[in-house]
Amino acid sequence: MRGAALLIGAILLSGCGSLASNPGADFSDAPESRARPALAIPRHASYAEALAAWRGPEDVNAWIGAEFQYDMDRAVALSETARAGQPATPIIEPAAFYARPEGVCVDLARFAVETLRRVAPELRVRYLMIEFEPASVRGQVLRRHWVAVYENADGIRVVADSKRPGIIAGPYQTLQQFAEEYARLRGRQIVHYRELDSYQRKMKSAASRQVRERLE
Repeated sequence: MRGAALLIGAILLSGCGSLASNPGADFSDAPESRARPALAIPRHASYAEALAAWRGPEDVNAWIGAEFQYDMDRAVALSETARAGQPATPIIEPAAFYARPEGVCVDLARFAVETLRRVAPELRVRYLMIEFEPASVRGQVLRRHWVAVYENADGIRVVADSKRPGIIAGPYQTLQQFAEEYARLRGRQIVHYRELDSYQRKMKSAASRQVRERLE
């Protein structure tokens, strides 16, 4: 993407440090009411068949819009508080996700990133990790959200957003432009965001990098 290989940003919309607790707000990453109906799509018997047939983001996005289901129980299990002191929970690998397209934001992002790297390697697809101010969902703290980003001739695009499955957002000239729009759309403060090659790198080293990645 344009700029440094690793882009760190922050949007300060309000004071930091408190737990978001508006009782009428939906702070989860579960889909909002679908902005557009899921479209009829060609059916493929296996992930391997889908890879052979798909040609780019539009194909992958159409499948996500038609098939993805959010797993709230898994989201709670992967929450910051539930994971504390527990063994890491595996992120669903793409073939298994295709067979049973149910999971959370990072499962969906992994599916999109790894799939697009195979069907459209020229797009330089990456993860975008977004850290919101902490919010409570079912008594558990949730803050990180994952999507996939890529760049084509007209700018940066964002895909595989569990909050808006089936939508390709953009184009944007910078990730900062997307983040400002997304913070308004979600009604949540974004503490920082970062492009990553892998979901694993951030998850393994989150504690050691947390202070360094925050903007002062």
